[in-house]
Amino acid sequence: MATEWEGNEQAYEDPDEQRVLLAALSSFYQYGRAAHFNTTHLRRQAFYALPRAHSKLLAAPPFSYLDTLNAVDDAIDSNAKLSLAILKSGVESFGIADPATVPGSKESDWHGKATSNDLEKARSTLRQFYRDWSAEGSVEREACYGPVIRALKKEQQIHFGSNMKVLVPGAGLGRLVFDLCCQGFDTEGNEISYHQLIASSYILNHCPKPHAHTLFPWVHSFSNHRSRTNHLRSVMVPDIHPAATLGAVKNPGTMSMSASDFLLLYGDEDQKDSFDAVATVFFLDTAPNVIRYIEVIKNCLRKGGLLVNIGPLLWHFENNAPGTHGRGKDSTGGQEAQGIADPGAVELTDDEVVALIEKLGFDIEYRESGISAPYIQDVESMLQNTYMASHWVARKR
Repeated sequence: MATEWEGNEQAYEDPDEQRVLLAALSSFYQYGRAAHFNTTHLRRQAFYALPRAHSKLLAAPPFSYLDTLNAVDDAIDSNAKLSLAILKSGVESFGIADPATVPGSKESDWHGKATSNDLEKARSTLRQFYRDWSAEGSVEREACYGPVIRALKKEQQIHFGSNMKVLVPGAGLGRLVFDLCCQGFDTEGNEISYHQLIASSYILNHCPKPHAHTLFPWVHSFSNHRSRTNHLRSVMVPDIHPAATLGAVKNPGTMSMSASDFLLLYGDEDQKDSFDAVATVFFLDTAPNVIRYIEVIKNCLRKGGLLVNIGPLLWHFENNAPGTHGRGKDSTGGQEAQGIADPGAVELTDDEVVALIEKLGFDIEYRESGISAPYIQDVESMLQNTYMASHWVARKR
């Protein structure tokens, strides 16, 4: 498909961006080792610390706990194959030398750069393939992407002459961008997370075939499983081959990607009135200051254009100390725009967000609350957490 993320070269020239990128790559490199240690090694230690009679009981059928740990190790190895494939495509995309083959290169120590937070992001990114790129995740995609696609298709019916140009900020692993392109929209995705960028680039451009990987999305946790069969349940990813699927579409739209801070890129004067629609899916609550998001959306959206939203309000920075969100940039140097790292934060209710949308130059044309919207949810788990999402469509005055 050759839909690489724009901005790779510029990002890698910045030392701070280079540090974040290398840490993300390192986390995919280290996934297998870290997962084995945290998931099975520590449990083996805890198992052998049990009273001898107890460990002997649990080692035998029907429990066979040590066999379970071996099966979990095998599942982690399978996940690690996907992780290493993502790593390989990322290293090639950014032109980064492998320290194993080029001793003394400037990237010679990047294998060990991942923090515990980076490792958690890699694990979370792998699990997200369940939602975006497995057949089993289609229920979640329909719940969250379906209303957005339907709203845009309805608008397309009265948009004569050319394809609608749609922006998807927080594009994640790129499935909504891809699906909109297949529906005939000229779609641009934007993402700031290198974990997501590298993984989406792999699945869209480099994965060789459908069902290329066996993913075990629930293997890292031992809690709330009804049976070991459920615990060790796998899915095949991707459910489709993006290039082959898009090639079979009669009149697809175009697809492009940007790797940058949403606020800095789309708040620029050059982006003014660029899009016919903006689709925000589980995105608005990633803002420290949602007013900044709405202002930028208004800037890049043409007059009469649509803002189509669905998602909860799990404010991502609610528990952060003021000014500590973003990429860790120095926030003491004045009032120049710093994107998502701007100081200040606020958390609003759904009613307040809708009122804010109207205050900032939009008319709400449709609103629906309480939409069941699971997010990477194990349907067989004994614990079910499901968002009751808000969906609304607003038009720029």
